[in-house]
Amino acid sequence: MIRFLQPWWLLAVLPVLALAAAYVWRQLHRRQYAMRFTNVDLLRTLAPKGLGWRRHAAATAFLLCLLVLATGLARPAIDTKEPLERATVMLAIDVSLSMQADDVAPNRLEAAQEAAKQFVGELPGSYNLGLVSFAKSANVLVPPTKDRGAVTSAIDGLVLAEATATGEAVFTCLEAIRSVPADGAAGIPPARIVLLSDGYRTSGRSVEEAAAAAQAANVPVSTIAFGTDSGQVDIGGQLQRVPVDRMALSQLAETTQGYFYEAASVSELKQVYQDMGSSIGFRTEPREITQWYAGVALLLALCAGGLSLLWSSRLI
Repeated sequence: MIRFLQPWWLLAVLPVLALAAAYVWRQLHRRQYAMRFTNVDLLRTLAPKGLGWRRHAAATAFLLCLLVLATGLARPAIDTKEPLERATVMLAIDVSLSMQADDVAPNRLEAAQEAAKQFVGELPGSYNLGLVSFAKSANVLVPPTKDRGAVTSAIDGLVLAEATATGEAVFTCLEAIRSVPADGAAGIPPARIVLLSDGYRTSGRSVEEAAAAAQAANVPVSTIAFGTDSGQVDIGGQLQRVPVDRMALSQLAETTQGYFYEAASVSELKQVYQDMGSSIGFRTEPREITQWYAGVALLLALCAGGLSLLWSSRLI
């Protein structure tokens, strides 16, 4: 889609439209004058056949040239995807006891591990990737690195624990992102957090605090609500329901300009990761196309001059 970097320059179109209106008015006025004072039937027998519509072609091309030039002053641009330098992705995986529910075969944790490893394999090697696991607290298992083997090994070694500290997971990811070497650049690297969870926060700072911190750091958090509402786990000899907290996860994603996904099976989770992998590490940048407008305007100007020379033997 075309957008304009300096839209106020579109006001330059108004004089061109006024000139076009004046031309149309003049042509209509000239026709009325001829009808009023000329014997049209006699004129047709004496005068050769006129140019007809062709006498307006050069003027039309010239007016279009001015219109394109006036529009070009507003610096038209199109959105393009540009690779992010120092792009960093932090993967945060919930390892609370509810992840042993078998409503997703073989269970939620093993399904998440399988899909996460596929995600790691699909990310371009130029991106930094880190891993955080969270239950009662959040821990950086692998700081941002290009070593995919280290991340894969850490995913295989995930261990279940009590509680769910969703907010702490976001804060821990933000700290890991800040640790990425600057490499001569200013500020933290362009980054995203991908957070997978299946339950409600029961420990640590709130999800709202985490969302505010991520928003302030300009780090989008994309969340995945993984599992079904019918999931159950045996904790301490008691069977407990472990539904997914979709509302909190969707609000976290919305507040930070990330994306919210729901996955109730390993195949759906793989698809989510695949979609993420195709977009993470890029940013949308406007690419100015003023030169295209200048080129079109030049062609229209040449066309106007050529038609005028062809049909009236005048350049203008």
